[in-house]
Amino acid sequence: MREPRVRMWVWVLSALLAGVALRLYFVIEAPLMTNDTVLYGDLAKNLVERHVYGFTVAGGTPRPTLIRLPGYPLFLAACFMVFGVGKYQAVLWVQMLIDLLSCCMMADLARRVFGARAGMVALWLAMVCPFTANYVGAALTETLSLFCIAAAFYGMERWRAAGCGFGRWLWVVAAALAYAVLLRPEQGLLAAAVVPAMLWAPQVSTLRPGRSRHPGAPGLASETWMTAPAGHLPPARTVRKLRATLPVIVASVCVVLPLLPWALRNERVFHVFQPLAPRYANDPGEAVPLGFQRWYRTWAIEFASTENVYWNYDGNDINIADLPNRAFDTQDEYERTAALLSEYDRNDNPTSELDRGFAALASERITRDPVRYYVALPLARLANMLLRPRTELMGTSLEWWKHAEDKSQRAFGAVYAGINLAYLVLGGIGLWMWWRGGTDRALAAAMAGYVVLRCVLLLTIDNSEPRYTLEFFPLLYVWGAVAVPALFARHSRSESASPVSTQG
Repeated sequence: MREPRVRMWVWVLSALLAGVALRLYFVIEAPLMTNDTVLYGDLAKNLVERHVYGFTVAGGTPRPTLIRLPGYPLFLAACFMVFGVGKYQAVLWVQMLIDLLSCCMMADLARRVFGARAGMVALWLAMVCPFTANYVGAALTETLSLFCIAAAFYGMERWRAAGCGFGRWLWVVAAALAYAVLLRPEQGLLAAAVVPAMLWAPQVSTLRPGRSRHPGAPGLASETWMTAPAGHLPPARTVRKLRATLPVIVASVCVVLPLLPWALRNERVFHVFQPLAPRYANDPGEAVPLGFQRWYRTWAIEFASTENVYWNYDGNDINIADLPNRAFDTQDEYERTAALLSEYDRNDNPTSELDRGFAALASERITRDPVRYYVALPLARLANMLLRPRTELMGTSLEWWKHAEDKSQRAFGAVYAGINLAYLVLGGIGLWMWWRGGTDRALAAAMAGYVVLRCVLLLTIDNSEPRYTLEFFPLLYVWGAVAVPALFARHSRSESASPVSTQG
């Protein structure tokens, strides 16, 4: 009895050490300061020193803004107050601890739902995943967003196991959903997936036809009233449904409450109703190059185009050689595009006249092939975000496969792509097995629903960025933990069932 327990703790500690070592590498050897890091840091600095939520402009006076939600700047501001303004290395250490906690929560979730072996597999899948660990070394929203996702689903399972009432795990779920929205506006999809599943969870766990989850327990499902006609439900069941619904309603209200002061602040400062952040990250009165963005969507797929073209518009030159051949259907279109980009490159200024030119090109291309614009390209961008090797923070070439002379870079990209694909495949198999098994379907539905909702949203965006699908990985850890033990067990059974030759 003692030996299996010791062996289990050896595996647990080994996984933790591997996870710490991997994250230490990214924090110490490969930290990254991005443009968004500087942006968030400026907001946090002005919050701490000037008590203004805004960007520093000429003269040093902060200019109020609403283009970023306050969740991550508030986190940075708290770190700056403790460790000193601009101490990003300390921020990364805090993020490392948060990410390790996220991994442990998903591992314990797998253990509670599927058993100790699945929990161990989930722990290893989470600790050695290089993609989520990589973002620990960058002061960006991703690590905290992943933590909110893990806390929401872990808290949901603990809340369900505790009886689906008013308890500490309900508030854990509410806090995770609320802070997730404060970090990134699209994380409202997390609440859209979790809240309906929480309403469904009590019925799935206790209202099973013909049997009770705990036989003999009073007040639970029984065949008599499960088959009662509609409109004739016993009062006890009605009371139970109300008791199960009320906590979820209260939690839902708590999710949107933190957005109220943000919306009131935006109304007072900018005189606009903006409870989240604007889609195009623009302050009121700032022009949005809608024509350019629409033209970009008529051909863009890969992340390289996002960095070389999309992000460069409004401040940096754009080289027409960075555009792929599919950006032009005819020679005339190529020449018109080259003329527009040449005019833009003179001052790197996206004027309204240029925007009208790009809008005209976009309309022609969409009319020529609407299926390409509305179906093929959005699906291709989503596939790129899912399957790309996720080396965007690693300093490798954006088009690593084109560099035949650098075999090490090509090999590294191929390995990263293979690891990413393995997580996706194992996760898909595990989710299918989980749903087929019929255990805790409310939780499975919430996780799958979040992925589906996020994929639908990603079909509508302009820029293809792999980090937009990073949020799937906490779920892949749990789903993969279902698949790996089952696949190994099937392999073992097939080996044991293989014919053995005997001599008579």
